[in-house]
This record gives sequence, structure tokens and C-alpha cells, in this order.
Amino acid sequence: MKILREVGITVLIAVVVFVLLQLNVQSYTVVMSSMEPNIHEGECIVVNKATYRSSDPQRGQVIIFVPPFDSPHPFIKRVIGLPGEIVEIKDGKVFVNDTPLDEEDTIPSPNYTMPAKKIPENEYFVLGDNRNSSNDSHSGWTVPRDNIIGKSWFIYWPPSSLGVVKHYSYPELLGTEGQEIVSYQSL
Repeated sequence: MKILREVGITVLIAVVVFVLLQLNVQSYTVVMSSMEPNIHEGECIVVNKATYRSSDPQRGQVIIFVPPFDSPHPFIKRVIGLPGEIVEIKDGKVFVNDTPLDEEDTIPSPNYTMPAKKIPENEYFVLGDNRNSSNDSHSGWTVPRDNIIGKSWFIYWPPSSLGVVKHYSYPELLGTEGQEIVSYQSL
């Protein structure tokens, strides 16, 4: 009887751990080359689905989402524009609120233009790192918040690619917008 109880408890713990993992993390295989050179076709990544339950996606994060049109697969892209911002692509650069992004050397410059576009509330502007070979927001669509599955966490396959997914911070956009500035003069 004691063995049966211990086996039952072990099975119950295994089921609970399995369910918790399924609710919080998921594995995806990248099926296109839109994120090269940072993430390659065929690589397997783990996605943290719990991250955006308590916070919103931030600029520079690599997300997995259901595209706002019919597709057999979820998409993987980098968040560039946040709700309410204005994004424009010209002269080989991406601009957010008239500030050019200082893209990492590993992201090729776009060879196309896109007129200024205001991102709707509760939606995100995303681009693939392979700027010139990616079906992304420069094609005229944005990602509704509800379509976002999670934040890409790390690459686990193939073993030669093992590592954390690189997220960017774009410090040139960390200015004072949205912050209250107080100035004073001493007498």
C-alpha cells in the first residue's frame, strides 16, 4: 500500500510539473530565415509564455506571435515600435519618433522605404533581423497584443547554436519622454 501511495504521489507531481511547464514555456522550430543572422532557420528555441502575463513587450525583444493573417506557423520577429509611436524607414535606417535606431552591426540596413506610420493602441510594430528578406510590419500590418505568444528565451538546438536569444535595448530611445522633469533654481 505504501508503494502504491508513493507511486501515485510521484505521478501526481510529474503531471503538475508537466502542466505548469506547458502553461509557461513552449518550444518552437524556426522555419524561415527572417531573423538571420541572429536566429537561423531550423534552430529550436524555448519561449517564455508567462513573461507577458504581467508586463508588456518591450522594444528590442524577440517575440513569437500569431500573425494577423492566415499562416500555418507562428512568426518570430523583433519588437521595434510600441503602441502610439511613429515608425518610419528611410535612407537605410529605421526611425522611431524621428530618432534613428542605432542598429547592431549584425542587422543589415533595410534597402526599402516605408512612410511614417503611427502604431495603433494595443499593437506592436515588428521587424525581422534579416531586414531585406522578412514578411514583417513594413508590409503594412502590426501585431495585436492578444496575438503575442511569448518572449524568445534561448536556442537549444542544434547544440552548436546553444545560447540565450539576443534582445536589444536601443538606448537612443531611452530619453525623457513620459517622465516628469522638475527643475528649480536656488535663491
